[in-house]
Amino acid sequence: MNDGVLLDVRNLDVFIGESHILQNVSFQVREGGITGLLGRNGVGKTTTLRGILGLVRRTGSVTLAGDELTALDVPQVVRRGVGYVPEDRDVFGGLTVDENLRLAERPGSPLRYELVYDLFPELRTRGAQRAGTLSGGQQQMVALARALLNADNRILLIDEPTKGLAPLVVGLVTNALKRAAEVATILLVEQNLAVAHKLVRDVIVLDQGQVGFIGNVEQLMGDPALARKHLGVAHG
Repeated sequence: MNDGVLLDVRNLDVFIGESHILQNVSFQVREGGITGLLGRNGVGKTTTLRGILGLVRRTGSVTLAGDELTALDVPQVVRRGVGYVPEDRDVFGGLTVDENLRLAERPGSPLRYELVYDLFPELRTRGAQRAGTLSGGQQQMVALARALLNADNRILLIDEPTKGLAPLVVGLVTNALKRAAEVATILLVEQNLAVAHKLVRDVIVLDQGQVGFIGNVEQLMGDPALARKHLGVAHG
């Protein structure tokens, strides 16, 4: 493994049906902080996260701290230290908040309940409430808390955590992600460019299922022509 590289994705290809969604996607994620996976809608960002986790059939190589993950099934990848927060949150609506969190526990893994409740104190007070009755923002808190709970998670794959949330809740989630990045590396898909600019250090931009740009966030966001080329909008 190269010094400082935690996740190394090489020549990742994903087919879904007859569609060639990802084509020879290669990038690295440095250990620590937040790396942004950006791009227009439909370019393959969510598929990339799912490919890393093994939720879709893929070819190529995915290594975590030098450990090859490609031949492993999803539970094995998770046990190696990969946490996942999907775009649709996937909370268990019929279970309480406490039960949702307990389901995320892994035997032998140190747990971060103190951090979770510090970031999201509302989850402690709503522990007995069914998750299906929570607001969208509260459900996102549960989803993030589940990924953060296990201290063995070395990298968190987080897909559009602020999508559809009220501005006040977006601010809460943004601050929580900053804190989360102090204890785990994060690969973040985020369409809100203002949020991405605040949070990420390195960026990978996908375009039509291929890598179109890799670099520093300031290099991308500070150049209107470059941002327009890769993101379809000039971030101000």
